[in-house]
Amino acid sequence: MITAPPDVARISWRAQLLSFSGRRALEAEVRDMAGRRTVADRLAAALGAVLGTTELPVRLRGWDGSIAGPAGAPVVAVHSRRALRRMAWSPGQLGIGRAYVAGEIDMEDDVFATFIALRSGSGRLVQETPATAPTWRERLALLGTALRLGAIGPEPAPPAEEAPWIGGRRHSRARDAAAIAHHYDVSNDFYELVLGPSMVYSCAVWATPETGLDAAQEAKLDLVCRKLGLTAGSRLLDVGCGWGSMAIHAAQHYGATVVGITLSEEQARLARKRVAEVGLTDKIEIRVQDYRAVDDAPFDAISSIGMAEHVGRAQMPEYVAQLNRLLRPGGRLLNHAISWNSGRSTWNPDTFIARYVFPDGELLNLGEIVSVLESRDLEVLDVEALRQHYALTLRAWVQHLEDNWDAAVAATSEGRARVWRLYMAASALTFEAGDMGVNQVLLQKIGGEQPPLRRTAWI
Repeated sequence: MITAPPDVARISWRAQLLSFSGRRALEAEVRDMAGRRTVADRLAAALGAVLGTTELPVRLRGWDGSIAGPAGAPVVAVHSRRALRRMAWSPGQLGIGRAYVAGEIDMEDDVFATFIALRSGSGRLVQETPATAPTWRERLALLGTALRLGAIGPEPAPPAEEAPWIGGRRHSRARDAAAIAHHYDVSNDFYELVLGPSMVYSCAVWATPETGLDAAQEAKLDLVCRKLGLTAGSRLLDVGCGWGSMAIHAAQHYGATVVGITLSEEQARLARKRVAEVGLTDKIEIRVQDYRAVDDAPFDAISSIGMAEHVGRAQMPEYVAQLNRLLRPGGRLLNHAISWNSGRSTWNPDTFIARYVFPDGELLNLGEIVSVLESRDLEVLDVEALRQHYALTLRAWVQHLEDNWDAAVAATSEGRARVWRLYMAASALTFEAGDMGVNQVLLQKIGGEQPPLRRTAWI
């Protein structure tokens, strides 16, 4: 009979009191005592608990320089115990996202290659809406790793880039204004570095992948104008007008008069400047105004580009009813919005997107969007899917950010630049995987002129 060493014997009797997961943790403790476990080895166990997988899809570099994980895989460097502490307090995408924004974790290889590897292991970290949260066994394993590495302690304060808690009723006017300010009132210079000269913050329309971002964005704006049937003198309401690109295109190329509304003071300031620079102040008015406050109907056409995502599922019927009231009979409404393609989405305030990118944002699936848009008064004329186009757009934005990294950091902060790299790269892959889509839904209000018989009016 072989007698276990005293320390191992002590561990063995403790193991009898614990669950299977506890015994596995204690077995790991035995291996540690034999000197076979490095910081990277232990971090691999922690990341496996976060991802919910035993097959690590990336290679990890610990703060002591040790390496663990499959050879040839993208390398993720963990610079401090603080990163592990964040994951222990917030298992899943929020904890690891905070660590990345704070600079406690880095991707040493291409961001897309790293995310593709992570997606192969688990969708928990790269989806807009997180998959199943870690189980209690996975949380226990994560906690055990943190304990062994001396990472247990008070919860670290979130990075400064995290949205502060916003009080009040969700999607009230005041709370919507605060949420929009968090996202858009960052730095116009930063947005220009990412978006490019077009300053269009929504999916472009690409003839081919080689089209180029600026040409693809101009093609999108022109497509919207044609779908809305704009002509000289048409009165257009651009809801969520951004930095004024749609308004300028409609006025310059189609002779429309435009009211553009936004809740962002920073957007409005630059939009007005751009309108003045092209000499269109007599045709374009930019307002800081909630859509619920617009009362100067009628409009011949309404564009809602990248706006519905901010409205919220419960408020969508009110949103559509307001746009319907503002639209003249025979006028057209175009809703360009991201959709969630993987079942019905639920609002979760503890996702990375909710905390850092779009507070209170909600994605509906295409069926929900069309259902709430169409009615006895609003007839659906066309639905166009642009999912692949948004993946191309996001990849172009990521490239802009990488090419202008130092200037982007100077324009806002390194943490903010990290937020955008993480958000845009993960979103691009989510579109490519088909979990998200983006669609233009064109409607016409009953009671005016008849719509065209075929799509040749805008194609």
